[in-house]
Amino acid sequence: MKIHIETERLIIRDLEAFDAKGIFELDSDPKVHEFLGKNPIKTIKEAEGVINGIRQHYVENGIGRWAIVDKKTNDFIGWTGLKYEQSLRENFSYYDLGFRLRSKYWGKGIATEAAIECLNYGFDTLNLDEICAAVNIDNLASNKILRKIGLRFIETFEYKGIPCNWYKIKKREWVAQK
Repeated sequence: MKIHIETERLIIRDLEAFDAKGIFELDSDPKVHEFLGKNPIKTIKEAEGVINGIRQHYVENGIGRWAIVDKKTNDFIGWTGLKYEQSLRENFSYYDLGFRLRSKYWGKGIATEAAIECLNYGFDTLNLDEICAAVNIDNLASNKILRKIGLRFIETFEYKGIPCNWYKIKKREWVAQK
């Protein structure tokens, strides 16, 4: 298990097979999937498949989504991280900032804290020039977080018939706002 980031409250580390129960609790919750196509998973086997897919990103791209764990309780909170995205936008690939938390952890500043740390990692450790994010236009909380941490709204686009907002931040912008 590789830990990438530690904050006062969080451990952000590689997702592992033993996280299947946490991924199941996260992705079987209809509230979590409200803006993700309303198709929550139904079995632990599906959760294992999610983890295997993410771990394949580590192998293929050297980066992927990471587990967020409560430092005090060791409880699985959700995931965050950067993903080399090659299918969401038809005409280009990019590094995508993402986060997804179990609903009991919403509204506690955890997604914001984790996303800031992922931007630091992407710009300082990976030396990326730009990080992007896409979010359903109706997901007000995630849109607010992306703007709060400095990503600029660029445009609205459709993904599988769903209107999404497109955000972007350049390394020079991130450095300037720090």
